[in-house]
Amino acid sequence: MGILLKPIDIVDDISQEDFREKYLKPRKPVVIKNMAKNWPAYQKWTMEYMKEVVGDVIVPLYDSAKADPAAPINTPTTKMPFGEYVDLIQREPTDLRIFFFDPIKFAPKLLDDYIPPKTLMGGFLDKYPSMFFGGKGSVTFLHYDIDMPHIFHTHFNGRKHVLLFEYKWKTRLYKLPYATYALEDYDISNPDFEKFPALDGIEGIECFLEHGDTLFMPTGWWHWMKYLDGSFSLSLRAWDKSWAVKAHSLWNLAVQRNFDNFMKGRYKKRYMDWKERKSVERANIALKKGLPK
Repeated sequence: MGILLKPIDIVDDISQEDFREKYLKPRKPVVIKNMAKNWPAYQKWTMEYMKEVVGDVIVPLYDSAKADPAAPINTPTTKMPFGEYVDLIQREPTDLRIFFFDPIKFAPKLLDDYIPPKTLMGGFLDKYPSMFFGGKGSVTFLHYDIDMPHIFHTHFNGRKHVLLFEYKWKTRLYKLPYATYALEDYDISNPDFEKFPALDGIEGIECFLEHGDTLFMPTGWWHWMKYLDGSFSLSLRAWDKSWAVKAHSLWNLAVQRNFDNFMKGRYKKRYMDWKERKSVERANIALKKGLPK
């Protein structure tokens, strides 16, 4: 059977009413082709422009290696001047990525280059966008965002492959206890179903982003991303109106993350081994029960 992937809905433009009824309320992803074409960034945000305005600030870099059991989540692999990194991803494939980079600290003029889509919904954190850079072939591991926002993810200067899974599939995706990411021992784009049988039959959505495309990812959606070219993306985040989602976000940030970091620091590999065993046990039980229904 395999993983059952459907193509994502794609629209050129969309009205507020259609967006809310077809995508926001049902929490369904969509790609909007023309939204960023009205932004100054659509023409201005080349690699050379980003180097010019951000400068040679030292940035943390991440790779696809399995996380150190004793390290807090999002611990960088290495560091590099931003300009050198941009040169690297233009020159050759690399596994190194910039993850959750806030460029506004170093280049506040970038705030003038994009327009939050407030005509579609509210709740945006206008002054706190995030940027993500990756070299050709680099991969963002399968996870959902810890603060549970809605995300408008706009891609620049290349292509990106994206797989999306609804939150309800979390157990079958081998979600680790006290974490917002999955077991790192499989490749969701080409899984071994004999070793990870719970993945067989799960349902997802696939899309390919090109320059200027905006992906709407509703709250709680799992996502895996692969850079097909050296390129970068801007994520604009907006809060969900649901108090249940806000409570889930607060729990993740204030309780779960701190507990997980404490346990990693104290028990290291023993704790991580337990988490991995538990994710497999729970996935197998969900598969046997036919969950989610």
